[in-house]
Amino acid sequence: MKKIKPNTVHTSRTIMFFELEKVMNFSIQNDNYLESMQNNVFGKKSEGGIKKTSGFLSQLYQFNIASNKFKAFRFFWINADDNEKVMLSFVFAVSNDYLLQENISVLSNYKLGVKVELESIVDNIEKYHPNRYTKVTGHSIAKNIASSWKQAGFITGKVKNIRSEPIITYRVVAFAILLAYFDGIRGDFIFHHNTLLALCLSESKIRELSIEASKRDLIQYQYAGNITSFSFDNLLTKIGIDAI
Repeated sequence: MKKIKPNTVHTSRTIMFFELEKVMNFSIQNDNYLESMQNNVFGKKSEGGIKKTSGFLSQLYQFNIASNKFKAFRFFWINADDNEKVMLSFVFAVSNDYLLQENISVLSNYKLGVKVELESIVDNIEKYHPNRYTKVTGHSIAKNIASSWKQAGFITGKVKNIRSEPIITYRVVAFAILLAYFDGIRGDFIFHHNTLLALCLSESKIRELSIEASKRDLIQYQYAGNITSFSFDNLLTKIGIDAI
């Protein structure tokens, strides 16, 4: 059986929210994402730039209207407030990028208001991939990862890189739980899925936002007798996904 190679764009790029936003807003009505990228909706200056950006965006966000995860991302994007879209994108990127996943612990270990040291990311990359990258490449990857965190609002400041707390809504939490659900995770194990860990929220806060999401019929959430249950029957119908 052929081993599936894990994906990452962070050896060369970030979550590229600026470019993604242009593609989504321009293409979502007709679902012509690939065509809009070929037509340079993000305004790159060269054919090479268009091709590379299109490739990295496709690797990270799929743009596959047959994919359940992209169908869900599309649905949440359409219904999200503008300030939620970058966090939805970050969560989706985490589900598809192993370097982001591996460095969640680095981000979550920093207290709010503390400077995020780039070397801590470099060291963590080396821990997972000993001797794989040169010092220069490792530092470049760490800068890309930090930039992705900054785009999502987990870091603020042009120079100091201060750990901050972005606004995370019930809609973002519902999407993160749904992605975990698509991966076959159920019950309390969902709290340990990468898409939830990447939010850097306490379990109690996730439960609080889950209750809020259930009131808006995004999820069905139950917690009784120390047993947690998440289901999405109504939401999947709205998105156009067969029951899982």
